[in-house]
Amino acid sequence: MLATVLAFGIVQGVVPRLFFEAANRISGAQNTEDLPGTTRPTVPERSGGPESVVNFDDLGLQGRRFVSGGLDQAELTDLMEEPAEQPIRLYAGLESAETDDDRSALVVEELNRTRAWEREAVVIVPTTGTGWINPHAAQAIELLSAGDVAIVGTQYSYLPSWISFLADREKAEAAGRSLIEAVVGWRQSLPPDVHHPNLYLYGESLGTQAGEAAFSGIRDIRNTVDGVLWMGPPNSNRIWRSLVERRDPGTPATEPVYADGLLVRFSEDPAEFRDDDTPWIPPHVLYVQHATDPVVWWTPDLMFDRPAWLSEPPGKGRHPGMTYMPVFTFFQVTADLGNAIGGSQGYGHLYDHQILDGWAAVTGREEWDDDEFVRFARLHDRAMESQERG
Repeated sequence: MLATVLAFGIVQGVVPRLFFEAANRISGAQNTEDLPGTTRPTVPERSGGPESVVNFDDLGLQGRRFVSGGLDQAELTDLMEEPAEQPIRLYAGLESAETDDDRSALVVEELNRTRAWEREAVVIVPTTGTGWINPHAAQAIELLSAGDVAIVGTQYSYLPSWISFLADREKAEAAGRSLIEAVVGWRQSLPPDVHHPNLYLYGESLGTQAGEAAFSGIRDIRNTVDGVLWMGPPNSNRIWRSLVERRDPGTPATEPVYADGLLVRFSEDPAEFRDDDTPWIPPHVLYVQHATDPVVWWTPDLMFDRPAWLSEPPGKGRHPGMTYMPVFTFFQVTADLGNAIGGSQGYGHLYDHQILDGWAAVTGREEWDDDEFVRFARLHDRAMESQERG
């Protein structure tokens, strides 16, 4: 109950500033630590490695983890049994520069240094909380592209995602906007005779809100990038909420359909798009959201307003006996936030096993079917196991 009251107090702006400052100090100290297996890169395609304009020690705990993780060119080639490129991973931490724009400028400098314009795609990842980039998401797109991709991110906070979400969302949005605008501007500035890579946007949880902040709406998104994969969007996401509210009549809030699915899609499980040939006009914008994910459905409005999703047949995994009760439902969903990642993959706030299908749908991968998924799922599992052993 104390945690519930605290969460509501933060949203309402009544929690003492001392709490925020203490959390920042604790998280700032953790930012200097290293996770097991974190090592300075030895290839120039990684920030913090040879010739990089970014110091490895300044990348923060999650940034150092990101640039030192993943399979290299030789490992990808061996695993996939086909020629692969050396994946590019670029990052700027809070200690790398003073402002969001300065950190974004460093990433652009790294894009030029590594000749990232020669890659088939560049993936922009507005990070969550402490600067985390999901290693499953990064490894998945590197497998699907055989390493012919550059992934970029920046850190904006020392704080864990749940604190940033409740108390400091504006900082996440500002950082996401800065990074996206910088990388989009970089591609636009490339000479006409130079290859222009596809630009994809990935976000998870608070990272989806940071990504949305760079755009005015779905038309702006589609006019700017070549595909978007957003997993577990918080209910406070401005664009997500507007699309759900304007969904096609008769479609549920947990899996809405907007404009017949031509411009943007929502899915509980993107496996549904294997072998799918229904019209979906590129660029593909995809939100993946679970009916059982409290991050998606939590809002202060639950105190006194019945949400649409509790007036509809229950989505996958939601208990059919759940009904709306003023105040109580708010506290019930708030309490569920504490266990959002404590269940099984494909439920709650756990999306790792659905990222491959999500990337295949967003990138328009041809001939993606059950057999292709099984093949790449096995490769992905082996790649992640290799990193854990390393």
